[in-house]
Amino acid sequence: MDGYLNPSEKILKHGTKLPHWQQSESMQFVTFRLGDAMPQQKIRKWKEEHATWLNIHPKPWSADLEIEYHQRFSARLERWLDEGSGSCLMRNPELRKMIEDTLMRDQGTRVHHHAWVIMPNHLHLLFTSQTKLESLIKTWKGVSSRKIGQGRIWQKGYRDTMIRDADHFANAVRYIRRNPSKLRPEHFTLWQSDRALMI
Repeated sequence: MDGYLNPSEKILKHGTKLPHWQQSESMQFVTFRLGDAMPQQKIRKWKEEHATWLNIHPKPWSADLEIEYHQRFSARLERWLDEGSGSCLMRNPELRKMIEDTLMRDQGTRVHHHAWVIMPNHLHLLFTSQTKLESLIKTWKGVSSRKIGQGRIWQKGYRDTMIRDADHFANAVRYIRRNPSKLRPEHFTLWQSDRALMI
């Protein structure tokens, strides 16, 4: 099994505004962030534009529409995240280690990680989930929050994309690898599987 999206297989959906999609054995690229990582004024404007665009372009999207969506919305969020807004708790290597341990405790049972990076205020993860996606992310956020001991630190939701094919997988790996390029090595943690290292 290659782990890519199978158009002929059933897709499970959950959530309302922009439903999260999951398919058994399909890889996911997921981003979630600290609750204070985004400038609120920018986020309000982004949400208005996002809601309007989604009303005009409901899922399922063509490949061209998905590219447009990510150029208009995902890329802008990524730029804001990379500006390093908020508390940037995960710049602290001790706190980052707690998150690393939380992610890897389920490796080989509930999840198979391919690559991930922990940035000062957000995470990018590429993995195959062996359980419900929302349950896995909820566990990671809950366990890491309790370990860190500063209350609810994470944003409410997360962004996810199912991996379509080998090129999409390679692009996701490269994105994760390049994301911390402007940071000092002690301010992030990058992890890659053997499969990712072949890219």
